[in-house]
Amino acid sequence: MDMQARRRSVPVDIAGIILGGDAPVVVQSMTNTDTADIDATARQVAALARAGSELVRITVDRAEAAAAVPVIRERLDILGVTTPLIGDFHYNGHTLLEDYPDCAVALAKYRINPGNVGFKDKRDKQFAQIVEIAARHGKAIRIGVNWGSLDQDLLTRLMDENARAASPKDARQVMHEAIVQSALLSAERAVELGLLANKIVLSAKVSAVQDLIAVYSMLAARSDLALHLGLTEAGMGSKGIVASSAALAVLMQQGIGDTIRISLTPEPGGDRTLEVQVAQELLQSMGLRSFVPVVAACPGCGRTTSTTFQELASDIQNFIREQMPEWKRRYPGVETMSVAVMGCIVNGPGESKQADIGISLPGTGEAPAAPVFVDGKKVATLRGPAAAADFKTMVLDYIERRFGHGLTGRTAAE
Repeated sequence: MDMQARRRSVPVDIAGIILGGDAPVVVQSMTNTDTADIDATARQVAALARAGSELVRITVDRAEAAAAVPVIRERLDILGVTTPLIGDFHYNGHTLLEDYPDCAVALAKYRINPGNVGFKDKRDKQFAQIVEIAARHGKAIRIGVNWGSLDQDLLTRLMDENARAASPKDARQVMHEAIVQSALLSAERAVELGLLANKIVLSAKVSAVQDLIAVYSMLAARSDLALHLGLTEAGMGSKGIVASSAALAVLMQQGIGDTIRISLTPEPGGDRTLEVQVAQELLQSMGLRSFVPVVAACPGCGRTTSTTFQELASDIQNFIREQMPEWKRRYPGVETMSVAVMGCIVNGPGESKQADIGISLPGTGEAPAAPVFVDGKKVATLRGPAAAADFKTMVLDYIERRFGHGLTGRTAAE
């Protein structure tokens, strides 16, 4: 199925990062440090930024955290990390932003949840306080509805109306409508309070794939505001990756979504930057953006009992990710490059020819020779224990020739 035309949303400028309009889908992430721990939070933001996160959200839950935000911003600026910071507020955001104006200024965007911004008669007043502070400082707001903390008054009203209807809807459908209405009514109120539409981002997060697709499809059809996509509480490991990818891919295939986050639960002691890598790989796999050179490698079978191709593919892929921050500066366009590391003669030569540079390693019983293809043409045959190292050197030489000092090969011909 062809990719549908991108939904045209109102563009939002987040300290120089554009969401919506003609801008590409933006990758963001969130820290899991105690924001009051300035050193730990600054380190993690820097790591997420180096991994490719274009926006980073931090928790602002109490006075100590709010006081730390401007210091963290200053620390990051000194490190040369310009990635905008988003403040995540629940329950007491109105108080923290008012009491700590330096925090309000240091943040590029505020994330608030209409389900817990305030309760009963305090809800409207406290929501208005945050919106007015955002407008005063020229900041954007993400109105982030989450079905785990949905406005219960709204949900109860819609459930009661549904019960009286001639043809009642399923309770799940009513839940979807409550989530969408919560976002839309809150955005409408923010505009009434003086916040411009180009300062508003909406999200409507749930934790089940089909529910997420349904809710965002409804939201996209009823609003032209920028949308943040994410499956909340996605889970750990492959479960979280698969569920998030399944939901977000369907929506982005329909042209829905201006920024995404993959909300993975890290393994104990795991790397927080994995969520950034998954988001990038999802966008790149769908052909929406390019972040790093693609390394294609065969899965292996009975013809590939040697682990050489697996080790080489892993080595090159890890090396590429480590080098990308520097390569992006030195070799513009290198992220569009493709590399193939194949394991036998069946598909090896063909796949290698399709890549910018590829190697076809010998399978079981094959002659101990590994042809290398550059821009579709065979340029060398590597042999012996140094073949893997020699190919890695050829990859580096290719990058330097093609992206360092002008165009060569296939790109030059184009």
